[in-house]
Amino acid sequence: MPRILVVDDDAAILKLVSVILSRAGHEVRTSSHPVEALDLLKVFTPDLVISDVVMPYMTGLEFLEKIRENQQLASVPFMLLSSHAERGDVRRGMNLGADDYLPKPFTPADLTTAVDARLRRAGLTLQGESGMQAKGLGTAQVVWQGAPVSWVSRKALELFFYLLEHKEVTSWEAAEALWPEKDEARASSLFHTTLHRLRRSLSNDAVVSANRRYALNGDLNPEYDVQRFELLTAQAEAGTLGLEEMRELIGQYGNFLPGADSPWVDDVRARLEQKQFSLLGIAAKAATTAGKAKDAAQFHQRALAIDPMSEPDWQGLARALASIGDPRARLAAQREAWWAVDMD
Repeated sequence: MPRILVVDDDAAILKLVSVILSRAGHEVRTSSHPVEALDLLKVFTPDLVISDVVMPYMTGLEFLEKIRENQQLASVPFMLLSSHAERGDVRRGMNLGADDYLPKPFTPADLTTAVDARLRRAGLTLQGESGMQAKGLGTAQVVWQGAPVSWVSRKALELFFYLLEHKEVTSWEAAEALWPEKDEARASSLFHTTLHRLRRSLSNDAVVSANRRYALNGDLNPEYDVQRFELLTAQAEAGTLGLEEMRELIGQYGNFLPGADSPWVDDVRARLEQKQFSLLGIAAKAATTAGKAKDAAQFHQRALAIDPMSEPDWQGLARALASIGDPRARLAAQREAWWAVDMD
């Protein structure tokens, strides 16, 4: 998944670009200040930088110069966003090493076409165009070569995700995880039948084996939404994600492999739920610091839906609601849940 950094002091433009590119399948990080973006680049190396030209404190051209001075970032493709009145700045930017520019206003198609063209020239493509995407959050779907995989059986799909989660397993480990209620002989038979169906759904060499251990073929290299969710959550815990990025990440969370009921699926669900709970706590603190009490209240409420006994979230919810004069602050102080009521 190509990674893109977008820098613009206009919050509306920043959000618009982020939503368009995220929906197109890119991993997007944003910054409203080029100086902050330079700090972000110390821990995040993008495949493309998109920057506005006119910004306070540091222009997009000065930002470009700083990036080109950094040996590790000097070759990263750089695209400028400019209005008609800034054409002279665009020419200067191209002379400074910008790779492309996109005039404002632009449509979603204008943006995605320009970005895709630049990434192709840099030798990058979306995993979904030529590779594989595995989506397990709130759904159970694998997209390969641009089309959803038609699975021979639901259990074959589950085995695919089990191998994705566990990298390399024995037949017995997989059989015990997917058919814990069956005896050893029956579970082993079911595993080999399901493995055959998985290969029929993808290809004969989709799963490789050696020394009685099985793994997905390394050539598949699927882009896994669970892996991305956990990676970005770790970045949030390290303090490198902004509030809007956390809000978007929180929205990507969903029940893992809905419809599956194996014990290993329950383990993954519990793990991801704790990640979401941690993320909600960090987002609530960030919203409180930013003076966005209503957002903080929503994050605390969602955290309490996961852990109704979380005292810090009850306290945070009561404080946030009280600060905006919401009468439900009294209910929160009494530890009464009203979750059927829309907080909006």
